[in-house]
Amino acid sequence: MPPLTGRVALITGASRKAGIGAAIAGRLVADGASLLLHGWDAHDEAQPWGADGLRSVAMDLATGGGRVATAAADLSDPAAPRTLVGSALDQFGRLDILVANHARSVPWGPLSEVTAAEIDLSYAVNTRATLLLVKEFAAVRGEAPDGRVVLLTSGQGQGPMPLEIPYASSKAALAGMTPSLAAALAPYATVNCVNPGPTDTGWASADLIEESRPKAPFGRWGQPDDAAKLIAWLVGPEAGWVTGQVISSDGGWGLTRP
Repeated sequence: MPPLTGRVALITGASRKAGIGAAIAGRLVADGASLLLHGWDAHDEAQPWGADGLRSVAMDLATGGGRVATAAADLSDPAAPRTLVGSALDQFGRLDILVANHARSVPWGPLSEVTAAEIDLSYAVNTRATLLLVKEFAAVRGEAPDGRVVLLTSGQGQGPMPLEIPYASSKAALAGMTPSLAAALAPYATVNCVNPGPTDTGWASADLIEESRPKAPFGRWGQPDDAAKLIAWLVGPEAGWVTGQVISSDGGWGLTRP
């Protein structure tokens, strides 16, 4: 029997087929989980890489036999996390796994161009929404055992990101809060954080990937499934003794950072 049979997972930021969220969803469906996929197409459509559409991602997974539902939500709205968790209960009657994969990212720019509005919005989506999702997850789980939470950061502790300061600082906060959240949810759920390192999800130009290739110990950028494999293990039954950890699944990329 697949290891996640009977389990229900909420995965945020899963509206792009080339993204990490969709790869995580594919792995968890293959392991038997039922899924509520979250996305906000309006954000993706405003980015250079565009949007596939949340329903399109879900249809691909359902075609393979997975039980998949969708819920669109703007995570800058403080009410959205409770609504998403409630949607999982409405659709499936339970929620066992939370994967906070969503991220707000904006075009690169120097510190001189950073605005208060962008700082606030980055923290609202990347930090506040994640913390509120964990809070709502814990509330509906109560003392049910074997809950799983995985947050996604971006390796800010391994080197500077001077052109992505609002994004970098708001994502770094997730790694910082992981031990405290793990202690708060123990012994009923584990909480871990994954840094996938540079990952080819369609946002980077071929020139950027080629230019940075010599810095990669394995000679390549990560693929979405590289991080998804680790996350599938972390939410499975064999990872029940792993909590409060920030884990890099980056092919050793951090080893080469200054």
